[in-house]
Amino acid sequence: MASSKSPSVELEVDDKVVRISNPDRVYFPARGETKLDLVHYYLAVGDGIVNALFERPCMLHRFPTGVSGDKVHQKRLPAGAPPWMETVRVHFPRWNRTADELCVTELAQVIWAVQMSTVEFHPWNSRRADTEKPDEWRIDLDPGPECDFATVRRVAHVAHEVLDELGATGFPKTSGGNGLHVYVRIRPDHGFGDVRRAALAFAREVERRSPQDVTTTWWRKDRDSAALFVDYNQNARDHTIAAAYSVRGNPEATVSTPIRWDEVDDVEPGDCTIATVPARYAELGDLHADIDDHVFDLAPLLEWADRDEAAGNPVPDLPDDDS
Repeated sequence: MASSKSPSVELEVDDKVVRISNPDRVYFPARGETKLDLVHYYLAVGDGIVNALFERPCMLHRFPTGVSGDKVHQKRLPAGAPPWMETVRVHFPRWNRTADELCVTELAQVIWAVQMSTVEFHPWNSRRADTEKPDEWRIDLDPGPECDFATVRRVAHVAHEVLDELGATGFPKTSGGNGLHVYVRIRPDHGFGDVRRAALAFAREVERRSPQDVTTTWWRKDRDSAALFVDYNQNARDHTIAAAYSVRGNPEATVSTPIRWDEVDDVEPGDCTIATVPARYAELGDLHADIDDHVFDLAPLLEWADRDEAAGNPVPDLPDDDS
């Protein structure tokens, strides 16, 4: 006889009530954390995850039977949403379709998405006021398969050096995998194409300063497997990466965790999990809380992009780019 499902639980999240079904279902087999454990994690970092997702179109990575099962990439808000769930409509020109994506404004919306088996939250780098004008420049330090984390650390310091020279404030975080991300708040004055151009100009400067470690080579097959790719393409339209405080869909339940620059040499990404990050958050709070207070003008980077293009280094086309 099949075992019966565990009874659902109801949680009060601010002024909303969210019903969690199958709370005892194991989602992360490494330590046995359950769906309810995942809910409690997101409650523990509530202000941080809301800040990371606030008013952004958000794609959901859902795991209906836990991370050992199938993953569903979902752009549209799942059916059956309560009336207080908010969305933003985005257009996909390549297919001439639209999608009403989750648009988080409060913690209960995050918890409802977890109830619907969401583990990872992947927001756009633009907000619903104008989804075509990014307000976030994303630096993705993406190591190749034979690139160690010591290399990631070295390149992070080079990126920090360049940001300082530009007068830009970068907010680093672990990726939840093997890399690091750095976010920079920008004025929403440019389209995705210009933000990607600026990101490539920055990546090329990092490569010039650290050619032994860094590549900006577009095609994966042409890259040195021991090099780190500064992935400027994460700034293209509808390209998303896991948000700050998002859990990743792996057995260890790692978390994309904000860190301080002085932690780069010591952080071990695998140590940042739903079991450890709540205590860290309780001690340090949201390390990205004041990102909106540090807005950078992309003009210097666009000048670098013009210089590179004039020298015969164009921006590679994106085959699937909708921008």
